[in-house]
Amino acid sequence: MIKNIKWLLLVSLTFVACNSDDDVTTAPDSTDGLPLTSGSADFSKYVALGDSFAAGFSDNALFMEGQKGAYPNIIASRFALVGGGEFTTPFMADNIGGLLLGGTQVSGPRLYFNGVTPAPVAGPPTTEITNHLTGSFNNMGVPGAKSFHLLAPGYGNPAGVAMGTANPYFARFASSTTSTVLEDAIAQNPTFFSLWIGGNDELGYATSGGDPSVNPLTPTATFDGAYNALVSQLVAGGRKGVVANLPYVTTLPYFYVIKYNQLTQANLTVAGANQVNTLNAQLYGPLHNALAFLGQGDRINLLSTTGNNPMLMIDENLPNLATSLTAVLVGGGLDVPTATALGQVFGRARQTLPTDLICLSASARIGQTPSVAVDGVASPSPLLSQLGVTFPLPDRYVLLPSEVDEIKIATDAYNLTIENAATENGLAFVDAKTIMDQLGSASGISANGFNLTSAFVTGGAFSLDGVHPSPRGYALIANKFIEAINAKYGSNLKGVDLGNYRILFPQNPANF
Repeated sequence: MIKNIKWLLLVSLTFVACNSDDDVTTAPDSTDGLPLTSGSADFSKYVALGDSFAAGFSDNALFMEGQKGAYPNIIASRFALVGGGEFTTPFMADNIGGLLLGGTQVSGPRLYFNGVTPAPVAGPPTTEITNHLTGSFNNMGVPGAKSFHLLAPGYGNPAGVAMGTANPYFARFASSTTSTVLEDAIAQNPTFFSLWIGGNDELGYATSGGDPSVNPLTPTATFDGAYNALVSQLVAGGRKGVVANLPYVTTLPYFYVIKYNQLTQANLTVAGANQVNTLNAQLYGPLHNALAFLGQGDRINLLSTTGNNPMLMIDENLPNLATSLTAVLVGGGLDVPTATALGQVFGRARQTLPTDLICLSASARIGQTPSVAVDGVASPSPLLSQLGVTFPLPDRYVLLPSEVDEIKIATDAYNLTIENAATENGLAFVDAKTIMDQLGSASGISANGFNLTSAFVTGGAFSLDGVHPSPRGYALIANKFIEAINAKYGSNLKGVDLGNYRILFPQNPANF
């Protein structure tokens, strides 16, 4: 009998030993398989501050489906696993994108890829700026906002939208006509925040071709003061959060779609007749000869009759030869009105070079008639009526090497401010600059069996506007934020699977 008891005891112990592993459950949403934890952070009330990236802007518009995939929304879905609360978004009215102000369209719909090129989706926007949304919103991303705008009273006043003193997106959900973005964020008593701001402080200047009259570069001192003011108020009371630095915006696809030698022989053929010889005889040849007489013949050369050709552009760094060029052309036998017009137009003109970055916005204007309303300049002669071909592209469409350097210097200064703020306040830090550098490399970034690069349309990371991420790109960003938060606060949240996020949105919203 005693032997039987011992045997039963042995069997029992063996059974327990074999099943002891079942008592430990693996957490599939954790990075280490251990039970999920928020670490030392409290995610119960998360508020995100930022610009168009935080809002989920994509394909040159803000629309509902894009907003759902914004990186803060993805982060919030992870926070919800460890006590994170509801995360609200000021959704647009449709998946078309674009805005109305008093019934008048003030921004256009989103883009889709038609198999050849990006094109706007059909249908008018239905989001009216003056239809104010009530309540508070966790996603405080405001497209177009610069660092100091988050501190600006009245930035959400609908009456200021038409005058350009207020933001149309913030006007839809600001708590009052005098509140600031920061005030509305802090009023929610958040326990955790994300702040990614500063992209527009450099981007607006870059996408305007470095033309300060269109969109100036934010001075370093202004950015430094605004950013530190934001962080100091966000961390008050020991609040935790995550911040991100800024990439060089000149590495975005936006600046690499249009090539410096964009003029093909097909572009220079009208009604079946190639115009190169005519252009050389009537415009490029006389200009080259006159400039050569002035010792500046390399500014404009004859067009090739076989390959691609560079475009005409204005280089504001060049000495203005308008007066002397006019005189040389008159001396060469040209009538005074024509010579004066050529001198006026080509005094600082040259052909584009491989070192120039052509803005994607130029794609819709090359070959078109110069317009003050659109291009900021008009032609003095109907014979000089094609931008980039017979009339130089204005400053707003081309970034010069010196302007690229200027933007890099400013970005480095902004990033120093951001990193210092993160270090001094014990915040999680996302190195977005390095991420962008990796996307721009030949190998890109690989995750979940997918490879993302910054290549336009095909790279997977960016949308059709060449600036804002694709859904998969936003998922990558969210994962990088989560990695930084885990590293700083000891949480073990797993990122999302990039395979669950598309690269491009289809034309028909029914297919979302």
